[in-house]
Amino acid sequence: MNIVLYPQPKINIGLRVTARRSDGYHDIETLFYPVDSHTDILEIIEADSVSMTYFGTPYELPGGDTEKELCVKAYRLLQKEFDLPPVGMYLHKSIPVGAGMGGGSSDAAWVLRGLNGLFKLNLSDDHLAEYAARLGSDCPFFIYGRPMYGSGRGEILTPCDSPAVAQLREKYRIKVIAPGIHVSTSEAYAYLSPDPSGRGLSDLLDTLPVEEWKDRILNDFETTVFALHPELARIKQSLYDEGAVYASMSGSGSAIYGIFR
Repeated sequence: MNIVLYPQPKINIGLRVTARRSDGYHDIETLFYPVDSHTDILEIIEADSVSMTYFGTPYELPGGDTEKELCVKAYRLLQKEFDLPPVGMYLHKSIPVGAGMGGGSSDAAWVLRGLNGLFKLNLSDDHLAEYAARLGSDCPFFIYGRPMYGSGRGEILTPCDSPAVAQLREKYRIKVIAPGIHVSTSEAYAYLSPDPSGRGLSDLLDTLPVEEWKDRILNDFETTVFALHPELARIKQSLYDEGAVYASMSGSGSAIYGIFR
């Protein structure tokens, strides 16, 4: 038996860092939005032993240890509870690494989704999201694959009912530029000062049309990351020069996207 899946990346529409937590993480407000560009291809097949094979964009296993790979960790979560047989996972990487598009988290979440379907575990999305939360803060979003507000570390998800966001697929196109610059998330956070003030992101997105997002819907990481990598600011401006109604960095970078009519 086998199953073929297409893990999608995400962009962040707005990202506010509101507090530094006692556990070392940060509280954030963001809108996770799935996009179709740079989609990975994942095949899961029953095998004699557990394996993980990569194609496409070069990717180094953490410490060279397969067991530390997020997709393998996702498999192990379900294997322990459902006595799953060994599988081989074949992943063609197109989502840029270290670009703020959540590629690793998406792949791991789609492993959970794929195993659920392949072995007919009949787990609900909410149940799968509970497993995904053990893997990473933004992993649960990729279980649902629709626009969701994220809070807490990003794992607290709320469906987005914004009329403007609902129109994005119908009336706009999204262009994503991944310049190949690896931005360290820990470094990006190190230079950031959390700001709890200001109007809530969800309130802004629920009330503002897309044409009014510029200079209102902000990514707090841009100030520090653009200072470290000025070329990213130039890419953002180039999207406005092309006619984008809104442009922003995704996550802690380095991907930059523009929204066009």
